[in-house]
Parts: sequence; C-alpha cells; structure tokens
Amino acid sequence: MSIAEKITGLLARPNQQDPAGGPEQPWYLKYGSRLLGIVAAFFAILFGLWNVLSIITLSVSCLVAGIIQMIAGFIVMVLEAPCCFVCIEQVNGIADKVDAKPMYFRAGLYCALAVPPIFMCFGLASLFGSGLIFATGAVYAMMALGKKASAEDMRAAAQQTGYGVNGTAASTTNDRAGIVNNAQPFSFTGAVGTDSNV
Repeated sequence: MSIAEKITGLLARPNQQDPAGGPEQPWYLKYGSRLLGIVAAFFAILFGLWNVLSIITLSVSCLVAGIIQMIAGFIVMVLEAPCCFVCIEQVNGIADKVDAKPMYFRAGLYCALAVPPIFMCFGLASLFGSGLIFATGAVYAMMALGKKASAEDMRAAAQQTGYGVNGTAASTTNDRAGIVNNAQPFSFTGAVGTDSNV
C-alpha cells in the first residue's frame, strides 16, 4: 500500500455520500478540503491555547477568544476527522448528520466559527488559527457553487432572444446581453453651478 493510498484511506469516510443536491466534486477538492480542515483545526487549537495563556498579561478578551478558537478547532476536527475521537460514541453520528447537509451549511458554519476570535483578540495567533478555519469554509463555499459551465453553455446563456419586425424570433448576441435593457445612457453636463444652455 502506497503512502497516498494510506492518506486517502484516513481522510475518506466509509459511508460518506455526496450531499443531497450537491454537485460531484473532483477528488483533489474532496480530500484537499478535508485535509485543510484537519490542519486548520490543529492550528486553531494550538494557537487558541496560546491566546488562553495571554491571561498572564490580564487580557480577558484574548482569553475568551482563545477558548472560542479552541472550541471551534475541536468542532472542525470532529466534523473533518471523526476517526480521531473513537472514544466518544456520538461523534460519528454528528459527523454523518453534517455530511448529509448541503456544503454551504458547512461553509457557513466554519466561517461563522472563525470570525469571533479574530475580532475579540486581533493578533497573529487568532488571525492564523481562525484564518485557516475561515479558508476551509471558503473552500467548501466554492465547492457548493459547483463547477464552471462549459464554454458552449455560457455562450448559450449570453445569447439574447428578442422579437424582430414581423413578430419572428430574432437572436442577437452582444456584449451587453445580460445587462438591464432600460438603462439610460450617461450624459455629460457642464460644471456644477453653470448654465449649459447659455
């Protein structure tokens, strides 16, 4: 067994399926987002502990931000790598429930978890730890959008169908096919306070 097969075996969930209505994703996005989530969770916990140690300088907001960041790292680790928590029975059930939801749910959850520690205690530890969780949420958001359409599909969507002189369908393609049709052109007037009619 090669190293790549071992890594993908650890990252893969045995009964994971694509979320309901979710588009099929390339393998490198599936495993890359999961790996990024695991790394982000590890660093969020590590730098959250660093923020907790800021109680030495009597910074209560950094203490609370560190606790929130460690909880966020734990939640991301539970959802991305439930195999790390084999001693807790409910972890697989929670991870399966979240996997069954659409990807934008996970993206929103990760982005929402990452923001408070950054605002509460702005520093490198909170920015890097929570920033990685936010980046994981951004990757999941891009996966939720789906893949880009083919060139033919985009050309067909950009083509505008109008009606000709005799009521027949006339097809036109131009640069402004999807822009509002009733937009007024810009007009250039003189300087403010001057009368342009004189």
